[in-house]
Amino acid sequence: MASTTTLPVIDVSALVDVHSSASARAAVAAQLDAAARSHGFFYATGHGVNPVLVDRLTRLARAFFAQDEAEKLRIPMSAGGRAWRGYFPLGDELTSDRPDWKEGLYLGSELAPEHPRVQAGIILHGANLFPAIDGFRETVLAYLDAVTQLGHALMRGIALGLGLPESYFAEHGTADPLILLRLFNYPSRPVPAGSAAQWGVGEHTDYGLLTILWQDEVGGLEVKTEDGWLAAPPVPGSFVCNIGDMLDRMTGGRYRSLPHRVAINTSGRDRLSIPLFFDPDFDTRIQPVPGSGPGRDDSGRRWDGANLQAFAGTYGDYVTAKVGKVFPALKDEVGRSG
Repeated sequence: MASTTTLPVIDVSALVDVHSSASARAAVAAQLDAAARSHGFFYATGHGVNPVLVDRLTRLARAFFAQDEAEKLRIPMSAGGRAWRGYFPLGDELTSDRPDWKEGLYLGSELAPEHPRVQAGIILHGANLFPAIDGFRETVLAYLDAVTQLGHALMRGIALGLGLPESYFAEHGTADPLILLRLFNYPSRPVPAGSAAQWGVGEHTDYGLLTILWQDEVGGLEVKTEDGWLAAPPVPGSFVCNIGDMLDRMTGGRYRSLPHRVAINTSGRDRLSIPLFFDPDFDTRIQPVPGSGPGRDDSGRRWDGANLQAFAGTYGDYVTAKVGKVFPALKDEVGRSG
């Protein structure tokens, strides 16, 4: 059972406001640095994302998940192909080869068919599959834009916290970031007999730089620290942000990509969770940031036993190897069609 802790709560408005003073931005950057070192997680308040937009997206997401499964399966992930977009039903997504007890809709940056990477068949690039719900497409695209701008602001602060120019990450892989958005529904219903599902989402770390998560009031997110599992309950008006594997790798382990999980939902009502993954451009070669060494073997503390600090290659190399393990059947199908 996870204990409850107070993860750092950071007012990031000075990073969002382009007219803020250098000293105000530096003060926030110092808090981000401390949080990234100690917990790898923090709550962001003062983020500037319009609450009306958030409410509109959550209302539309609940309307989508409330539909019959046959209706939701009008936009299956198999139809998204190499773009890796669309709906998956309960139990279809795997973590550590075990099904998660959630359903979801995969989304991301909207790219036209003539985009060079779409034409080249690069995985995770393409058009979204939107349900036939009024306002859904427009709301998702507005949310993607708003939270991506928050991601840029947070990365400016993280750069400052590392003693780097604010523009460092924009100049090294995030000028045109890989943006992925997920709508997840964790139903409050028993896991069927015979299912291997034990968690809403099993223990894992995120792949990229920074995750920006909206979660509803039901809660269930837990973070693994050296002191054990800690609950990360909802804080109204905030986003929960966490460091991903690539930022851990780029800082030689100074910033921590900590494992986290979500318990089976037994609240009596469905739980909605909306993470946006702010990641490096697909072709970015992952290199240590100035002042960081290569990092020591961290396989002993990693949930998957892998030595993250030994990774060499592009972000595309890393994420492609990871996503195929989440939907192995889809990987095989996409591979055959490619």
